[in-house]
Amino acid sequence: MGHSTEAVSPVVEAWTTYRTGNAAEWTTRRVLKAKGETRLSVVIPARNEEATVGAIVTTLRRHLMEKAPVIDELIVVDSRSTDTTAQVATAAGARVVSQDEMTRGLPRLDGKGDALWSGLAAASGDVVAFVDADLRRFSPRFVTGLVGPLLTDPSIAFVKGFYHRPLVGAAGVEPDGGGRVTELMARPLLSLFWPELAGFVQPLAGEYAGRREILEQLPFVSGYGVEIGMLIDLLDLVGLDALAQVDLGERLHRHQDTEALGRMSGQILYTAWSRLHRRGMVTEPVPPAALLTQFRRGGDGALPNLDREIVVSDVSVRERPPLASVARQMRARRAQVARLAVAGA
Repeated sequence: MGHSTEAVSPVVEAWTTYRTGNAAEWTTRRVLKAKGETRLSVVIPARNEEATVGAIVTTLRRHLMEKAPVIDELIVVDSRSTDTTAQVATAAGARVVSQDEMTRGLPRLDGKGDALWSGLAAASGDVVAFVDADLRRFSPRFVTGLVGPLLTDPSIAFVKGFYHRPLVGAAGVEPDGGGRVTELMARPLLSLFWPELAGFVQPLAGEYAGRREILEQLPFVSGYGVEIGMLIDLLDLVGLDALAQVDLGERLHRHQDTEALGRMSGQILYTAWSRLHRRGMVTEPVPPAALLTQFRRGGDGALPNLDREIVVSDVSVRERPPLASVARQMRARRAQVARLAVAGA
C-alpha cells in the first residue's frame, strides 16, 4: 500500500504490511491442501435476490464442492423474501433456511445482521465465510481468498475482504466510486475513535470469514451496523493482530440510492455510539434520538414554498446476543430445521 505525505500510525502501517494479502495467493488447490479436516460453511444472507443468488450458488457448488471439496456446507438464509429467492437458491443447490424459522421463540428483529446471525446458528463448520447475495460476475476467489489465511495461520481469527467497487452512473463508470458510506461515515468514525482499525480498506465489506468459536462470542447488530459493530467488537475480543484482510479484486453489485445510504449511515452511527458508551466516551447507552429526517423531491405541498416531502426513518438497531450464550437452544433449533428440511425433500 502506498502512503501519503502524512505519516500513518506505526501500528497500522505494520499491520497492513503483514496482515494484508491477495486472493490470487489462494488457489483452490492450495486451500484444499490446507483444509485438512477443517469443516467450512459458506453463508449467504439473501432478501429478494432472485436475479443473482442462483449464479453465486451455482459457481460455488461447481468449483468448490463438485470439482474440489472445499466447501462442506452451503447455506442461503432467506430473509423474508417476497420473490423467488428461496426457490432459485434451492434449485441451484444451496440449503435454504428461513431467518424466521431459525429465530423462532426469540424477539423478532429486522435487517441483514439478524440474517447473518441466523446463518451462523444454522451452520456447523469450524470456519464460516459470509458472502453477499447481490454480487454479479461472482468468482470462487471470494471464498478461497477469505478462508486461505484462516486455514494456514492459526493466529488469525477473522479475515475481511476488500476490492475495487466501480460505480456506474449517467456520466460513466467511476472505478472506485462505490463504498460511499465507507468514505463518508465509517472511515471517519474508525479513524477518530478506533484508529487501530484505520488500515481496513473496506470496513463495511459484506465478504468475510472467521473461526466459529470467535464468531459465536460476538453480538450481531440487526441492521446495517453489523459490519462495523463486528470489527469493533473483534478488536476488543481478540486484538488487531488476530485480524487480517484480503484483496478480492473487483466487486460488482447493485448500488442503493443516496436516501437509502443515509439510513445506512444512521444505523452505523447508532451502532458506533453503543461501542463508544462501552468505552466510557459517551454517557448515554443510546443516542438521544433515533429518528433520521430526510427530504425527498416532489412532496404533497405540506411545506410552503418547498417542493419537498419530509421522510422520517427510525435508524435504531437492536442486537442478537452472542450465539454462545444461547448455544443449547440454537443447537436444538438447528437440528429441528434440518429434520424439517429432510422431511420436505
